[in-house]
Amino acid sequence: MSSERRLLNRRTVLTTLGALPILTAAASVVGASEAVAATAVIDPSTQRQTIRGFGGMTHAAWIGDLTAAQRDTAFGTGEGRLGFSVLRIPVPENQSDWNRNLATARRAVELGATVIASPWNPPASMVETFVRGSQTNAKRLRSNMYGAYAQHLNDFTTYMRNNGVNLYGISVQNEPDYAHDWTWWTPTEILRFMRENAGSINTRVIAPESFQYLKNISDPILNDSVALANMDILGAHLYGTSYANFPYPLFKQKGAGKELWMTEVYHPNSSDSADLWPQALDVGEHLHRAMVEAEFQAYIWWYIRRSYGPMREDGQISKRGAMMAHFARFVRPGYVRIEATANPASNVYVSAYKGGDSTVVIVAINKGTSAVSQQFTLANSTASSASSWLTDASRNVAPQGTTSMSNGSLTVTLPARSVTTFVTGVSGPTPTPTPTPTPTGGTGTGPRVTYTMNSWNNGFTANISITNTGTSTINGWTLVFTLPSGQSITSGWNATYSPSSGQVSARNVSHNGTLAPGATIDIGFQATHTGDTGKPTAFTLNGVPCTVV
Repeated sequence: MSSERRLLNRRTVLTTLGALPILTAAASVVGASEAVAATAVIDPSTQRQTIRGFGGMTHAAWIGDLTAAQRDTAFGTGEGRLGFSVLRIPVPENQSDWNRNLATARRAVELGATVIASPWNPPASMVETFVRGSQTNAKRLRSNMYGAYAQHLNDFTTYMRNNGVNLYGISVQNEPDYAHDWTWWTPTEILRFMRENAGSINTRVIAPESFQYLKNISDPILNDSVALANMDILGAHLYGTSYANFPYPLFKQKGAGKELWMTEVYHPNSSDSADLWPQALDVGEHLHRAMVEAEFQAYIWWYIRRSYGPMREDGQISKRGAMMAHFARFVRPGYVRIEATANPASNVYVSAYKGGDSTVVIVAINKGTSAVSQQFTLANSTASSASSWLTDASRNVAPQGTTSMSNGSLTVTLPARSVTTFVTGVSGPTPTPTPTPTPTGGTGTGPRVTYTMNSWNNGFTANISITNTGTSTINGWTLVFTLPSGQSITSGWNATYSPSSGQVSARNVSHNGTLAPGATIDIGFQATHTGDTGKPTAFTLNGVPCTVV
């Protein structure tokens, strides 16, 4: 039986038409056929997790590569596109296969997406077989090959970088706890690697990618300070994970400065068409709960193009894909989830997000069989109008126009069995960062900065990680660096940038002004260039020279 067929069978077991939305001012009259929901309060001043993006997987060796047109559909942000901002690719065990997904990865980067990679197996020379229950040919990494395996991951990272794709992160192992067709790792083995070898990997380290977000394999990492220091992203899959197990209190307790990504899923199954309606609404609810209850920063589907995936085999967006596009096209990397009334009525799910340019995005899902009159009210902010997009039985992310708002409020009709995304620009008081004292303590080498670029013919994105290596908490920060000639910032996230070229000052925004000792924050920007894709050579944080790694 093929790996994909076994994979699909296993996960299938585990995971065992409305009117147009009516946009009116807050005092609108509710129709007699509509249920009335409690007001959904959207509070941009109460901020939660930073969103890294939404995306999917390409695996050319197993199902063939995306075509050029399909790449643009997947990662483009215009009408009729998915708007994906994350691409996940495999790490083939053989170097001769490393170029298989390169074309799609390059195009994804050109369109502004982040790329991560996950291995299924180490090179055959590093693997041994053993007996695991009834499986007589189970595979595991040989105990004397941990260092060589870390180098293998580094070599793949270097290969991708040399070919125009800067990986945002690389995983230790795809689903180490369900590996009938790939390499098994026990929690103890993963912990050993994270302690002894992960620190030598030269990009962000993702672990442990449990197939069902099982905490027994990630708890040991969180409870070990050395292993935790070497983990940058806690990755998880959600195959059959109950909503009750979406929250992770231990991560909330121990994971300061770390990211939390959902790196693979399909939902609710792989047997039904992705256009089955209203079943596709289950994907919308799943996304909502992953953002609101689990507080994931990224949500990544399995195969981008598949009969049960966001893109059909003919390259057209499916109903499940429309559910993802309602988030992916509008909630861009660097946006922050903000407080919103999550469940204002039965079968109604609301989440909201804010961009650095004061854009607010609201995604409202009505899984019920009746229309719902829903009022949205902005707290501590005002807005004059909102645009909306709708998916129902007959439409996919269809634009619905712009309507004025009254006193920061909007009343809408959410059609039965529908998803609507609202986009508005808000204004309100801007928090002023508190001046910070110069950091003290630590090694004396100053704050630590990592600067990573993804460049293309006339532009690039830059991700900057800032680590407080001192013993004092930083309350309010400014990072200063000089861009090479010809580079000019066009947009940014998690900081305000001024000016756009030359010597740039990046100042904290309201949600990330506090940087505890040992904590790391990530900021970034998109820029144009005229040929020079060099990096800044020096950084200061609040006037203190930084160590650049």
